[in-house]
Amino acid sequence: MRRDVVVVGASAGGVEALQAMAAGLPPDFPGTVLVVLHLPAASSSALPAILGRAGRLPARHATAHTHLRPGEIVVAPPDYHLVVTDDGQASIVRGPNENGHRPAVDVLFRSAARALGPRVVGVVLSGVLDDGTAGMRAIQSRGGLLVAQTPDDALYPDMPTSAIEHARVDHIVPVRELGALLDQVCRLDVVAPDVPAGSDLLTIETDIATMEEHAMNAPDRPGTPSGYSCPDCNGVLFQIEDGELTRFRCRVGHGWTTRGLMIQQSIALDSALWMALRGLEEKAALSRQLADSAQRRGNLLTAERFRAQADDVTHAADLVRQLLETVPETNEAVPDA
Repeated sequence: MRRDVVVVGASAGGVEALQAMAAGLPPDFPGTVLVVLHLPAASSSALPAILGRAGRLPARHATAHTHLRPGEIVVAPPDYHLVVTDDGQASIVRGPNENGHRPAVDVLFRSAARALGPRVVGVVLSGVLDDGTAGMRAIQSRGGLLVAQTPDDALYPDMPTSAIEHARVDHIVPVRELGALLDQVCRLDVVAPDVPAGSDLLTIETDIATMEEHAMNAPDRPGTPSGYSCPDCNGVLFQIEDGELTRFRCRVGHGWTTRGLMIQQSIALDSALWMALRGLEEKAALSRQLADSAQRRGNLLTAERFRAQADDVTHAADLVRQLLETVPETNEAVPDA
């Protein structure tokens, strides 16, 4: 057996890392490379052209029916998950977001682990937060090989650092050495390890990502109900204990890591405070307008009441403004691929 499918995940700083990886792959590379780079859903992607120019392998966007051919790089298009199907091919689906992303690294990694087991090499490159960690653990559980970019070599080290901390990564290398390493490990004949079938959790989460009817309509969800709501749909989140990792998934399938959920909560809080400030400022302005109108009509008591109301609301607005200045920054979520 040979490891012939390489799944690669990257986010912020990932374009540079992917270019370096592509540059190091030889023209006779014996495996297929599947790439997910986190991108805004509404963006266009020139990543296949960028990777094709950076190296010697052809690169293209995945389609609904993509055959896995050696010596080719297949890239997830914006707003679509890239998945490996049970028949060993690739496809794209518009399943629920993972950590606010579609395409998402973990979706690709889980589906490849389920379909191909020990044939998979999982690679995590530069990015923020902890995307890819759960997927790396899934690949590991099915006998695959794990590779992470050296954190000091990454523009944003969070993703490779998290993978290294929570999974038994086999190789930690700078991206300039990644292409040669992948070529080496994909040419080795290895004895297929005796690995168990995919866990129930791996199966149902992969089916949710591809929006399989039985998974979406199941009365139960993996995990236990939590006290938190989904940032994407406001539904109840179910808490999933995945080894030492805690993750969350809502009834319609949106998935979150603890760090991803915390960042989204911070963003929601910041937005809510700005909306509150806008509402208070508008109320104060309207109260002053009503006070002036009452003053012109000679209704002095009414004018005084509206002015007092304007002062109270202005004081409340000042407190919200002070709070906005002290809310922790959400700079972990700022960088974009």
